[in-house]
Amino acid sequence: MEQNKSLKDNNLKYFFIKLVSIVLSIIIILNVAYNLLLSDRLERIDKILMINKDEFEFKLRKELNNALEKDELIPKEDRELIIKFLDKIKAELQEAKN
Repeated sequence: MEQNKSLKDNNLKYFFIKLVSIVLSIIIILNVAYNLLLSDRLERIDKILMINKDEFEFKLRKELNNALEKDELIPKEDRELIIKFLDKIKAELQEAKN
């Protein structure tokens, strides 16, 4: 009887050791997966969301000034595509109007 109780206690001890080791390994795996897969993306999203108004205005002005310094804002091929696109939209709106 005492041997049976000792055996149960021993089995219970091994069970808890295995349980703790499995839980720790799952925590480590989840932590590594989070750090490898999600942390970089979440940091980028946080940067985008945390841009304050002054910083956004400054960056916007800077980009607009850079664009104005260029000789051509839109390459010739892109201009032709935009014109064709706008003509198509105008034609469709005229059809809808009539």
